[in-house]
Amino acid sequence: MAVVLIVDDSAYQRRVIRKVVQRAGHQAMEVSDGQEALKVIPSKVPDCILMDLIMPVISGLGVLKALAGQGSRIPVIVVTADIQESVRKQCLELGAHTVLNKPINEDKLLSAIQNALDSKVDTNK
Repeated sequence: MAVVLIVDDSAYQRRVIRKVVQRAGHQAMEVSDGQEALKVIPSKVPDCILMDLIMPVISGLGVLKALAGQGSRIPVIVVTADIQESVRKQCLELGAHTVLNKPINEDKLLSAIQNALDSKVDTNK
């Protein structure tokens, strides 16, 4: 069972994603903005992060930049309503493992989580 941190300012989106994560047998943690995420990550060390981009206080891009600056190896899956290719590219350049669009497709989300967890195992070898 992996620990998955869900970072989204929408309580509805967190609930939808949490249900998918839990049905897959993983433990879900939730925070509502990037600042909370950066506070909880060092102590809880999630196996994977599912994160929105547009949030108050610190955006998803801000979190990606901070994690990159810390040398984090935690795979981040960006879940966003923004469909611009430039935003997708920027996320990947900042270290995001995958970028998925809202509304969430459960099969794509589960596949992305599994791929992210598999990649984390590969980098630990």
